[in-house]
Amino acid sequence: MKTNLQITETIVAFANETELSWLAEQKTLSGKALALAFVKVPRFISKKIIESSEFSSWTLDQLVRLDILIQLDAANIDSLFETAEMQEAVALTRSLPFLPNPSTYLLRATDAVRSNMGPVFDAIAFGNTYPKDYFSEAAWNQLVLKCIFNDKAIHQIIGLDERSNQDLANTLSDFAHERWAADRRVPSQVWRLVPRFMNETLQADIEKLAQSENSRDVLAASLVKQEVQIPGSTQGIWHELENPEPIYTA
Repeated sequence: MKTNLQITETIVAFANETELSWLAEQKTLSGKALALAFVKVPRFISKKIIESSEFSSWTLDQLVRLDILIQLDAANIDSLFETAEMQEAVALTRSLPFLPNPSTYLLRATDAVRSNMGPVFDAIAFGNTYPKDYFSEAAWNQLVLKCIFNDKAIHQIIGLDERSNQDLANTLSDFAHERWAADRRVPSQVWRLVPRFMNETLQADIEKLAQSENSRDVLAASLVKQEVQIPGSTQGIWHELENPEPIYTA
């Protein structure tokens, strides 16, 4: 399997001989003994940052944990979810797209969206293909909205534009109206989610943005109008609005 080979090759490229020897010993185990090795990983494997297109921003210990997970059965993986401390939960959540029968872990993924632990939420929200591939529209919208409400970088969500939808666009409009009524703003880049779903209300919102004294809002309005007129023409331009932008400031 290509992914398994990529995991192995990446580990070999970044781990030292001592780490590789320890992992090889653990992979001779099975069942609960192998699940225990998942827990022990940080004692034997470094947190070196992986520089790989497939596993960019992963750490070596997370990737080794993934290598162990894909050899465990569902019962042992479920047990690890039940008892996971935060870093274990992060590794489990990042691993979801690579596990056998990923759809069986949908409730684990949506639990991560509701998590109060920031790193666990980030593990499902950012750089993770699982939500794009398996979330319902309602679950997807909850993920995106939580990012917006907490001033997180929505452009790091895989499938952000692909899975935009009318309900999400309408909710963003409602949210903007609440903020404006309190003399506050919303992050300008959220408007990238609305061009395909314009209605009278959203059109009025964009006109309001265009009259803003904030240059970022004016740019957002311009990009929305351009995308409406020429679909696909703003791809790669929205990055100008991807810098952090607190939503609870005027």
